[in-house]
Parts: sequence; structure tokens; C-alpha cells
Amino acid sequence: MNKKELEQYKKILEVERRKLIGDINHIEKESLKQSQRDASGDLSGYGFHMADVATDNYDREFSLDLASCEQTRLNDIVDALEKIDDGTYGSCESCKKKISNRRLRAVPYARLCIKCKEQEEKKKSKRD
Repeated sequence: MNKKELEQYKKILEVERRKLIGDINHIEKESLKQSQRDASGDLSGYGFHMADVATDNYDREFSLDLASCEQTRLNDIVDALEKIDDGTYGSCESCKKKISNRRLRAVPYARLCIKCKEQEEKKKSKRD
């Protein structure tokens, strides 16, 4: 991969990294740092209805799952940026062959080539 292509991928990854950091911070600010009472908007001294508590808990759990997925993707992006710096970007972690530019354009933080990713997914589906 030439220097110009690497710079393009680096810019794409950095933009995505900034976006994900903002998304994670927003999730954290909006749903994870609020108390049950603050989240519901109830300022009265009355207790919560069980259905409201369940809904709030579901919403918080959903937000945590979303933040976890976003954090995983952020980690993959940081790893890809490190690979650009150390000269290993674009190589499959499994077979060590070059990952196609088509795949990298679709998933710039891809760790595996299409063939190895398909094999990984087949193994995973057999376990499930």
C-alpha cells in the first residue's frame, strides 16, 4: 500500500474515532450518569411504579450494550491506526495476506481478509 492510500485510511479512521468518542461520551452523559429519579424526570417524593423502573432499567441496559459495542469498534480503530504507524496495516491477522482495498474501504479497521472472516463466522455460528 502506498503512502497516499495509508494517509487516506488514516484520515477516515481518525474521523470515525472522533465520532465514536463523541457518541460514547453522549451515551455516558445522557443515560449512565443520571440517577433513577433524574432519568424519569420525577421530582416528587413518591415512589416509582415497577413498570417505570423496568423500562428505565431496560433503557440503561440497552445504552450499556450500545456503548460496549461502540467501545469495541473504537478499540479496533485505535489498533488500525497503530498498524498504520508500525507498517502492518492492511495485512490479515490470520493468514498474513493483504486485505483487499475494497474490504478496507468498507471496513477500514478490518483485521481479517474476507476469506478468514468468513471462516471465523462459520466457526462462530457452529458454536451458537
